Amino acid sequence: MKTLEQQRLEFSKGPFLATPLSGLIAWLLVAISGIFLSDRVTVWVLFIATGSIVYLALFISKFTGENFLDKNKAKNVFDDLFLFSVAQAVMAYAIAIPFFLIDYTSLPLSVGILTGTMWLPFSWIIKHWIGIAHAVVRTICIVVLWYVFPDLRFVTIPLAIVIIYVATLIILYYRNKNTSMRGVLD
Repeated sequence: MKTLEQQRLEFSKGPFLATPLSGLIAWLLVAISGIFLSDRVTVWVLFIATGSIVYLALFISKFTGENFLDKNKAKNVFDDLFLFSVAQAVMAYAIAIPFFLIDYTSLPLSVGILTGTMWLPFSWIIKHWIGIAHAVVRTICIVVLWYVFPDLRFVTIPLAIVIIYVATLIILYYRNKNTSMRGVLD
């Protein structure tokens, strides 16, 4: 049995691209819907797209080398912790839905912020600042855009989240590349 620290180090070596790619795709669909379709349709796109992020990530993981469904992969407690973080983010819909029923334009704010909280424990697990930066910048941008562009909440907020995902993916890609090179040079 490996120690927790050994498991954390092993978990930290992953590329972590499938889930943010999935989030980027989902929020891009919401933004496109916000530009071209009615708010009534966009609300459904937001619910369906963000609710599908996990499933899309499972599919994308086959192409990023992460393969979340690999049965031969060694058990790691941090995989479970990450899944609990995802579940926590999904449970945030219990806050988002009642708020949405009062003001439907609150949906990008509540879902955008609450589902972004999973980045905090992720950052702690991999001992890298990107998760904290993602969550904090995402929260600040969402709140500012929600107030500054009240008529464009279904466009500006999803686009901001997409931009943050792009930056996050770039940083994770180079983090993984640097981590891989360190392993070769050691």
